[in-house]
Amino acid sequence: MTVGTTVPAAARRRGGTGLACLVAAGLLWGTGGLTGSLLGRGTGLPALSVAAYRLATGGALIIVFLALAGRRWPAGRAAWTRITAIAALAAVFQGCYFTAVSLTSVSLATLVTIGSAPVLVLAAERVRGQRRTGRLTGCATALALTGLGLLAGLPSGGFPETRVLASAGLAVLAAAGFAALTLISARPVAGLDDLTATGFGFALGGLVLLPVAAACGRVGFTPGPVTLGLLAALGTGPTAVAYTLYFRGLRTARAGIAALLSLLEPLTGTILAALILGDRLGPGGIAGAVILAAALVLAVVAGRASGAVPVGGEVAAEELLGAPPGCWNAQVLGSHDRE
Repeated sequence: MTVGTTVPAAARRRGGTGLACLVAAGLLWGTGGLTGSLLGRGTGLPALSVAAYRLATGGALIIVFLALAGRRWPAGRAAWTRITAIAALAAVFQGCYFTAVSLTSVSLATLVTIGSAPVLVLAAERVRGQRRTGRLTGCATALALTGLGLLAGLPSGGFPETRVLASAGLAVLAAAGFAALTLISARPVAGLDDLTATGFGFALGGLVLLPVAAACGRVGFTPGPVTLGLLAALGTGPTAVAYTLYFRGLRTARAGIAALLSLLEPLTGTILAALILGDRLGPGGIAGAVILAAALVLAVVAGRASGAVPVGGEVAAEELLGAPPGCWNAQVLGSHDRE
C-alpha cells in the first residue's frame, strides 16, 4: 500500500528529525579527534590502540546503561547477525584506516577514506536503483570532495610509491567498511533498537580490534583521573551518542546524504584543533573549510528536498506510520577516526 504525495508532511517532519540526528552525530564525531589526540598524548598509546579502546568503552557504557535501565538485551538470530556485522565493519574500518595512516600520513589516509565513503554510498544507491542522485546531491558531493582535498592537503615526505598505493588501498577499504555500515544500518531489525545495536556491536568490535592493536604496538597504560576521564569522554560523546544518533538518523534520511554529513567530522575537528591546540590553517585550508561548509549546507538542503519520498514520488504507508521492522530506507568510519 502506498500513500500519494498528499501526505508528505509527516514524512518531512520525520526526515527533518533524521537530518538533525545526522548533523549532531557529525559535530560529535569532530570532538573525537581532539579527545583521542589528548588521550594518546597522555597515555603514549598508538592511534590503533586508542581506536580499540574507544569502541570497547563506548559499547560497554551503552551496555551498562541498558542493564541499569532494565532494557531487554538482543535476542534472536537476526539481531545477533546485525550486531556481528556492525562489530566486524567497525573493526575493519578502524584497523584499515589507522594502518593506512601508519604507512603514509594522516592527511592522505583521511582524504581518501572520508572522500571515498560518500561516493561509495551514492554509487550503491544508484546501482540498486533506490534513489536518483539529484543535482543538489551531486553538486554537494563535488563541493565536499574539493573542500576536503584543500582542507586535508596533500601528503609530503617523499613516500615510496608502493607505500602510497598500499595506504590508499587500505583507506578505500576503510571507506567501504563505513559505507557498508551506513547501508546495512538503514534497515531495521525486529527486536533491535539503535542504542542496543550500537552498544553490543561496538563492544564486540573493540574486543576484536584490541588483539590487533596489541600485535601492532601496545595497549597497556597507567590509569589516572585525567586519562580515565578522557577515555570516558571519548567513549561517550563521539562514540556511543554520535553513532546512536547516526543510526537513528538513517531511518528517515537518505544514505548518500548521511554519508555526506559525516564530513562534518573533519570540519569540526579542524576548527577545534585550531581553537584549542593552536593548529593554524593556510589559505588553502581556510578555503577548503569554507567550501566544505557550503557543501554540507547544500547536503542538508538536498536532504530536505528529497525527504523520505522514493523515486516514484510515493512513500510507503509504514514509513509514515512508524517505520516498523522490515521497511527499507537505504542508508566506522568515513574517517571516523582521526577520532
